[in-house]
Amino acid sequence: MKKIGAHVSIAGGVENAPQNAQEIGASAFAMFLKNQRQWKAKPYTAEQCSLFRQNLQASGIAPEQVLPHDSYLINLGHPDQEKRQQSLQAFVDELQRAESLGLTMVNFHPGSHLQAISEEESLKLVAQSVREALQQTTTAIAVIENTAGQGSNLGYRFEHLAFLIEMIGYPERVGICLDTCHSFAAGYDLRTKEAYEATMAEFDRIVGFTYLRSMHLNDAKLDLGSRVDRHESLGKGKLGLEPFRLIMQDQRMEGIPLILETIDESIWAEEIALLARMEKGEA
Repeated sequence: MKKIGAHVSIAGGVENAPQNAQEIGASAFAMFLKNQRQWKAKPYTAEQCSLFRQNLQASGIAPEQVLPHDSYLINLGHPDQEKRQQSLQAFVDELQRAESLGLTMVNFHPGSHLQAISEEESLKLVAQSVREALQQTTTAIAVIENTAGQGSNLGYRFEHLAFLIEMIGYPERVGICLDTCHSFAAGYDLRTKEAYEATMAEFDRIVGFTYLRSMHLNDAKLDLGSRVDRHESLGKGKLGLEPFRLIMQDQRMEGIPLILETIDESIWAEEIALLARMEKGEA
């Protein structure tokens, strides 16, 4: 059985996230570790950490099926050293928060060069930043999410992801999250069995499935290669339902969190149930 969920709210406290996931029938979930639009937040209390662990155990969801997402403010490839240092400190805090909750991963977008330096220069800064963050923490895996390539964002080519893994130099503490909308917007087709297999073969050749730690399952509002990040509900965008059927029947996706970030959270329970039927060949 594949592990399916959505990006749930932490309103009222991070300890509420497992119950929010349980309410939509999830067997995995994503969440923010603090307000995603603020640099700093109060540390968790010991009671919060204990309650989170208790609620997670009660939900039946394993820590390995939780994919926290870091703050949107963080840019580990920022060309300005002072601002990059601020991002690094915030990223270290995110990893430490995950570790304090007993979680194994933190998902992040690589960063942006902001048209000030080259992609390669910025990627090197990302790698340096992640390496420093891993050196300041103990167990959490830094999971790099591929991007749509919007604006000056890095990570829209599989080659970027492979470059980062190599440059970071901690292969056991680095992973990849593939987002279906981002992949499609970046020019990787998934709409037919042939296109899906070709894209996944390219990912395996350049990056390697051993690094795939999670997926974000999102339809796309815009066309192939648009380089614009606009999510849509499953089957209501340019991807259609076939890519998600193929993912749910792909044995390589066993055991990793498959997370919805689709735009209508009121139908997440329905989308989770649909994906589960796809895995059984019933949809």
